[in-house]
Amino acid sequence: MSVIVICGATATGKSDLAISIAQQINGEVINADSMQIYRGMDIGTAKLTVVGRQGIHHHLLDVLEVNQDSTVAWYQNAARAAITEIESRGKNAIVVGGTGLYIKSILDELNFPDTDPDVREDLEKELENIGLNALFERLEKLDPAAAIAIDRANARRVIRALEVIAITGKPFTANLPREASTRYPDAQQFGLVMDRSTLNERISARVDLMWDKGFVAEVDGLLENGITEGRTAQLALGYSQIIAFRKGSMSEDEAREDTKRATRQYGRRQETWFSRDSRIRWISPTQPRLDLVMAQLEKINSTQ
Repeated sequence: MSVIVICGATATGKSDLAISIAQQINGEVINADSMQIYRGMDIGTAKLTVVGRQGIHHHLLDVLEVNQDSTVAWYQNAARAAITEIESRGKNAIVVGGTGLYIKSILDELNFPDTDPDVREDLEKELENIGLNALFERLEKLDPAAAIAIDRANARRVIRALEVIAITGKPFTANLPREASTRYPDAQQFGLVMDRSTLNERISARVDLMWDKGFVAEVDGLLENGITEGRTAQLALGYSQIIAFRKGSMSEDEAREDTKRATRQYGRRQETWFSRDSRIRWISPTQPRLDLVMAQLEKINSTQ
C-alpha cells in the first residue's frame, strides 16, 4: 500500500482519524507537526497521550529537546527513514499533521541551497536593526506564498526564506514542486476541512481546555529546561504567549486570548497552503471520514 497522508488545519480531527485508519490497515503513524517533535510540549500541541494512541506506534514524537532547533532537511531525512523502516516490517505508514512544509518535504524533492554565511550574517544584523516585522513584510513582497507557509513570529524560518531568495534569485517556494510526487508517486493525501465558524469554536474550546489541563505549568517546566535557549520551540503557538506572560509583557488572560487569535490565523494559513496542492482529496465533518478513506484505498489497491 502507498504512503497515506492526513493533513489539514489545526483542530480538525486529524489524529483521531489517523488512529482509526491505522487500526484498519496495520499502520503506524508518523508525526508531521513541527512542535510535537519536542519532549515536554504535550498540552499546548494537543499531542496524543500514550493511552490516546490506542496501541498504535507513533514516530517522530518527543525526539528533540526544547533547546534544540529542527530543520526541514532534518525532518525530511528522519521521516523518510521512518517510512522505510515501517514498510520493511510489512506495515503501512500514515503521515499526519498540519505542518505543510514538513509533509511536502516527505513527498517531494526540495532543492534548497546550502546556507551562505555572509548572507545569513547580513540578515541577522537586519533582524537586530529593523526587527522581524520589517523582514516579514519584505518576505510578503518577494514571495507571498512563503509568507503564508511561515509563521511571522518564527525569525529563523523568515531569515532562511530570505536567504534562499538572496542566494538563488528566485522565490523560496520556487524550490517546492507543486504537483508530481517524485519520492512517493502513489501517496494518497486526504485533507480534513471544516467551516470557519465551527473551526474557530473548536480552536477556542481547545485553548481553554489546554489552560484547564495545566498549560501554564507545562511552560513553566519548559522554561526551567531551557526552552528559551533554542529558537524554534519557544515560538510555538501558546508557548510564546505564556513565555511573554511570565516575562510580564502581557497578562494571563491576554496570553490565552492571543493564543486563540494566533491559532485562528494559523488555521487560515494552513488552509491556504494545503489548498494549493491538487493531489489532496478533501473530506468535510459531515462525511463518513473513515469510510471514504478506506474506500479510496481499496480502489487504489484493486488497480495495482
